Amino acid sequence: MNVRRLIPSTALAGAVALGIVSLSACSGTSDAADKGSDGKLDVVASFYPMQYLAEQIGGTHVAVNTLTRPGVEPHDLELKPKQIGELGEADVILYLKGIQPAVDDAIAQAGVKNTVDAATLTKLEEHGTEVGHDHGTGEEHESEAGADPHIWLDPVKYAEVAKGVGSALEKADPDHAADYKKNTEALVKKLGDLNTEFETGLKNTATKTFITTHSAFGYLAERYGLEQEGITGIDPESEPSPARIKELQDIAAKDKVSTVFFETLASDKTAKTLAGDTGLKTDVLDPLEGITKQSKGDDYIEVMQSNLAALKTALGAK
Repeated sequence: MNVRRLIPSTALAGAVALGIVSLSACSGTSDAADKGSDGKLDVVASFYPMQYLAEQIGGTHVAVNTLTRPGVEPHDLELKPKQIGELGEADVILYLKGIQPAVDDAIAQAGVKNTVDAATLTKLEEHGTEVGHDHGTGEEHESEAGADPHIWLDPVKYAEVAKGVGSALEKADPDHAADYKKNTEALVKKLGDLNTEFETGLKNTATKTFITTHSAFGYLAERYGLEQEGITGIDPESEPSPARIKELQDIAAKDKVSTVFFETLASDKTAKTLAGDTGLKTDVLDPLEGITKQSKGDDYIEVMQSNLAALKTALGAK
């Protein structure tokens, strides 16, 4: 992670302290959660990929509240005192540790029994700069340097997480366990079909290399035999060094790269500058950290299919 984002603001720290009283109203000793007045399981999701899992698996039995609103860059999120207080009232919290430091801190304070860290439901990997994940050198990340949290961009790993989320909801709400199991199986099948689409679509391409501003696609690149070259690391708005720009220009020429990808929630300035200097095209490769009006699709599956179409075009799929 970008080091400057790892230390919550003074205001947030104060909010956490003020929220301790309300956060103490946590789940009891039983694994089964006390439902809200509407009879639904109250699920708090940290950002869109977790929200999608909760909605798809929970169906009509859950009420999902998402901490990261549409259009907000998840890495920059700072929680309001009200949000911190409401965390302690959740039946289930679903998050991905390592993406949003402010959320990680607040959830640790909340102490809700049914708290699910998606990072524990599949194996995280260390990715070098060629697949583009640079956490920086801050001491907060020394113990997990290189661990890439962008697991949802690999349909296979996302399916593993879905299974774990399904089991967690079954445990929290055993009365509807059969429905959660059925919904999980349906989602895993959809993700399996998506994986097949990617495998087939990217099997034969003119090049295997793609350049992107946000280095979020390491798992996707590994899954489908591609090579991601990130302009910068985890922070899509940071400025690349002149040496990195020169290196990317050389890579683009050597590997016959046609396109520089940017994303919907961050500036496209760096991508367009690099593309202009090298005579390349630009296009969107969405890291799916949120759905907005600019998203090329209404949900996870549709946006991933749009990503596949963009990759096929850029890589010269046959």
